[in-house]
Amino acid sequence: MTEFTVWAPEAARVRLRLPGVADHDMRPGPEGWWRVEVPGAGPGTDYAFLLDDDERALPDPRSAWQPQGVHGPSRRYDHAAFGWTDQGWTGRQLPGSVLYELHIGTFTPEGTFDAAIGRLDHLVDLGVDLIELLPVNAFNGEHNWGYDGVCWYAPHEPYGGPDGLKRFVDAAHAKGLGVILDVVYNHFGPSGAYAPRFAPYLSEQSNPWGRTVNLDGPHSDGVRRYIVDSVLMWLRDYHVDGLRLDAVHAMPDSRATHLLEEVAVEVETLSTHLGRPLSLIAESDLNDPKLITPREAGGYGLHAQWNDDAHHALHTLLTGERQGYYGDFGSLECLTDVLTGAFFHAGTWSSFRNRSHGRPVDRQRTPGHRFVAYLQNHDQIGNRATGDRISATLSAGLLRVGATLLMTAPFTPMLFMGEEWAASTPWQFFTSHPEPELATAVATGRRREFAAHGWPPGDVPDPQDPQTFVRSRLDWAELDKPEHREMYDFYRRLIALRKRRPDLSDPRLSHVEVRHGDQFLLMRRGGCLVVANLAGKAQRINLPGVVRRVLLATSEGVTVMRDGIELPAESAAIVAL
Repeated sequence: MTEFTVWAPEAARVRLRLPGVADHDMRPGPEGWWRVEVPGAGPGTDYAFLLDDDERALPDPRSAWQPQGVHGPSRRYDHAAFGWTDQGWTGRQLPGSVLYELHIGTFTPEGTFDAAIGRLDHLVDLGVDLIELLPVNAFNGEHNWGYDGVCWYAPHEPYGGPDGLKRFVDAAHAKGLGVILDVVYNHFGPSGAYAPRFAPYLSEQSNPWGRTVNLDGPHSDGVRRYIVDSVLMWLRDYHVDGLRLDAVHAMPDSRATHLLEEVAVEVETLSTHLGRPLSLIAESDLNDPKLITPREAGGYGLHAQWNDDAHHALHTLLTGERQGYYGDFGSLECLTDVLTGAFFHAGTWSSFRNRSHGRPVDRQRTPGHRFVAYLQNHDQIGNRATGDRISATLSAGLLRVGATLLMTAPFTPMLFMGEEWAASTPWQFFTSHPEPELATAVATGRRREFAAHGWPPGDVPDPQDPQTFVRSRLDWAELDKPEHREMYDFYRRLIALRKRRPDLSDPRLSHVEVRHGDQFLLMRRGGCLVVANLAGKAQRINLPGVVRRVLLATSEGVTVMRDGIELPAESAAIVAL
């Protein structure tokens, strides 16, 4: 006998539909759960539910497999049937790791989990520890960034479905690579979101992407359980090593125990049982260290959070851009504050928000590895009108300077796919909504958004144009071109040096010493000194000690003197004192 269950606390009647037989009436149970047992309906059986007297068959909100897309029936899936080979895998902790963010649909020409497996050796050679996948749960259409997901338990079928994701994780573990999965629990996508028909999954509030999830209203216990069980499923049944929680600031929760803390407790319990580290990384624009403060100290107990301030400080200094939320950034003083205190806005004035913003980080007690830092990521590239990478405008010299500062900062560094070879392909916003009205609305909204920032509407690619998606695919042939291969080799040597010298991954913010002058910056990292010349001409820079050895230089022509160093234009060096 196979039991089918579904949570529908406000329904008066629920039926189960199976192929070729009469519908089965389900019986109500405690807390709004409906159940029915059916003989012979094992793995591979398609099924759907009917609510009250509505004859429309709906997929299971907890469906593990949607082989016919998000509008089709669900299919029973047996997690125990997959033949894992990673029994010896002990995990990868976040501290000390280098992350690599990638999108399955554009990482390879094929855009599948299996095709991505063929590129894992590239990541091993580069020195990556943890792969961070953009969301892979099922969404409507063929290709999408992944943030329009509607099935929070089912991997996207065109990528390879449940077994495809498991093959990818299993193969990554065999190569010594951990996998972090980006998950979205702050809203449902605009098409195919049937869960809210079953129960009050949504509140009356809204965020930029739609109505927010009901975390504290009536029936919110079941909604919270829906999220927590999804979190545990990815970590337990798909063997992933961590989750990146999208836009947690868009998840209002007035209950005494915030959902994030509840998730952290359950994940800690699972980690203890599995005997391997499981990481929770928040994306938040609150600049509130409470998210990553241990529960013993009154925080939520998450392991890390994305640090946009680190990106903004580096990006503005390298590019000179100051528009929008970049307005307060761009100075060497700003970068100094970030390198030593993680946040720039730490209870300070934000001109973009027209108010004070953030809270200071306790530099003595909060390790820098709890902040994920990056020069580029999917948002910071893709939310530009044309999706242009910084390699489209910066010199190779400044790209290397930026990479050097990122990899020697006290944070957890993350690369975006192709960054390591200065990929020329853009990363543009693309969708494939089958509904014409939704497709038009998305394209129109995108143009209107960028017109407000001064971009001509004609410069903004149509998200629905298949070529927008095609242009965003990585061109792996670029690695055979000298200028791209040289950049890749530099990144590889830089990451190797970071791992070879403990001082360069030391997370103690209170041990970072920074001073700066006219377009140059010095950062002391224990027995190592990072020197960056941002000027368009060579500079002689006095040093607080005698250089014993140059560990890495971004360009030729570095001259070491008794009490200083001369760096070529737009270059950096890491030296041992």
